[in-house]
Amino acid sequence: MNGYHFAFPAIRGVQATREYYVAMCPLGILPRVFQIPDEELLPEFRAQRVLNKNRIPIISRYILQNPEDYVFSSLAASVDGDMSFLSSSDSSLGTLSISMNARILINDGQHRRAAIEEALKQNPELATETISVVFFYDRGLNRCQQMFADLNKHSINTSKSLGILYDNRDPFSNFVRDIVEEISFLRDFTNKEIDNLSGPAPQLFTLTNIFNSVERILGKKRGEPISSEDVSFARFYWQSLCQTFAEWKEVQQKKMRAPELRKNYIHAHGVVLDALGLLGHELYQQQLDPKNVKKIVSKLNKINWKRTNMNDWLDRAIRADGNILKQKIHPSLTYIHIKRLIGMNITATELSIEEKYLGKRESKEGTTI
Repeated sequence: MNGYHFAFPAIRGVQATREYYVAMCPLGILPRVFQIPDEELLPEFRAQRVLNKNRIPIISRYILQNPEDYVFSSLAASVDGDMSFLSSSDSSLGTLSISMNARILINDGQHRRAAIEEALKQNPELATETISVVFFYDRGLNRCQQMFADLNKHSINTSKSLGILYDNRDPFSNFVRDIVEEISFLRDFTNKEIDNLSGPAPQLFTLTNIFNSVERILGKKRGEPISSEDVSFARFYWQSLCQTFAEWKEVQQKKMRAPELRKNYIHAHGVVLDALGLLGHELYQQQLDPKNVKKIVSKLNKINWKRTNMNDWLDRAIRADGNILKQKIHPSLTYIHIKRLIGMNITATELSIEEKYLGKRESKEGTTI
């Protein structure tokens, strides 16, 4: 190879009858080796999506906050230019040389590459660490576009539940898992792997349901610090909920099957669990003692939670066809009416929310029962 070139220790392989190479690339030279796609080009003339700049600081913080245990999968790149492989003793191991004049485009991993560049600005010591890169010969725009499509076509995002289950670094996730394990009813009837239960599923909740509910109870998000008071109240509140609903107890006692409850009632569905989380947050803000919290929560069992109860839940938690509503506003609308049904005061702000989304007919019901 004539002229200047990058040289990487590499392994040669074959896929679909074509050679490719896996090399270890120092993080410090990523910005020089890999080009950012021209965002001014129309999509049909690019081989990659436009860079989402909002993702970069999130990934960069992940690197900087976890310098001893961050993990990245390989980048995939196409080389349009001179590239040669010199094997060691006719083996698959050797040195990959790429001309510095070659055009190298990332087919998969452009956000990782951009985040690494940002992280290097704050921690230059990362420059000597490496990331694996899979190099392919560039065989034209059509081939590069097809590679992008193929690499992303079969990818499936990890469920939020599984992310919570496996995230031992996040205190909030650890705390929610502890609640589920400590309360036997939640432990027995919470699916920790998926976000949406199928019709015949033997569980009532998903780990995501419980996580979202706890976020609303505490008024906090993942990553925010939680106090011992937060932990104590959220645990107590969920314990109280599990001891309150007669239908939940019937499932626990095997007098009713979980699919039957989910089909006929709404209080095991996400919209209501989020609404109950908002109720918990209000009780927490009032700094009520445990006895009064339990007294208020016990009133929830007197509510008609049937999916057929259109008088209470239509356009709040369910549609006219009986299906569950899932937009962001519906937990709030459900929560406001729960307050009304258990005799709590409805604020002027809450009445205005009802009027905005449900019309004046709802606000005329009054602030208390």
